[in-house]
Amino acid sequence: MNTLADSLSLALQMITRFDSELLAIVGLSLKVSLSACALGAVLGLALGAWLAVARFPGHGGLVWLLNTLLALPSVVVGLLVYLMLSRSGPLGSWGLLFTPTAMVIAQTILVVPLIAALSRRLVMDALAEGGDQLAALGAGPLLRALLMLAHQRLGVLTVMLTAFGRAVAEVGAVMIVGGNILGNTRVMTTAIALETSKGDLPLALALGAVLLGVVGLVNGLIALVQRGSHLPAEAL
Repeated sequence: MNTLADSLSLALQMITRFDSELLAIVGLSLKVSLSACALGAVLGLALGAWLAVARFPGHGGLVWLLNTLLALPSVVVGLLVYLMLSRSGPLGSWGLLFTPTAMVIAQTILVVPLIAALSRRLVMDALAEGGDQLAALGAGPLLRALLMLAHQRLGVLTVMLTAFGRAVAEVGAVMIVGGNILGNTRVMTTAIALETSKGDLPLALALGAVLLGVVGLVNGLIALVQRGSHLPAEAL
């Protein structure tokens, strides 16, 4: 009997039959990552727009720090959030550790630097092309930056899709602060790690296939958005 072939067959059956455990894990994964990206958008887009136009002592250092945080390991974020939410931490009384909320917090911290850095570059490029016209109309620096973000809708959508791809494929932080609890905090990446270590390959393969499909869909959407951004304005 071919164990790999059997595992692949069972994994395919779980997907085609919409296995309840599989759907629950995928649903929680999408809910956590989408929530984190929504919160990250509010913080990251505002921060990126502000950094694109602000000028103050230490501005360059702050931009350097932001770019450095792009490579921040997810396990470090998980450790910091864990320390904040643990019983001995400053937010321990809130009882958020090992809950989906803690996972959202961790993923939000991960995506904010990415959204801020990409949106800052987006605003700077847009201002270089049309910022003088807004300045002539009396718009202040921050207002010009925000207007440019609103104008660059396809660029912002690309930024958000990139952030979602980063969030949904992350494992370290959510494993630490979520605890990988069945029916509560188990998401696709943590479940794949656990089921593989247990030898339950069908569920791990099914989740891996779904995760790969989600990431592939996101990358496909990014390609479509980027292609659309190069079309003439009257074609959009």
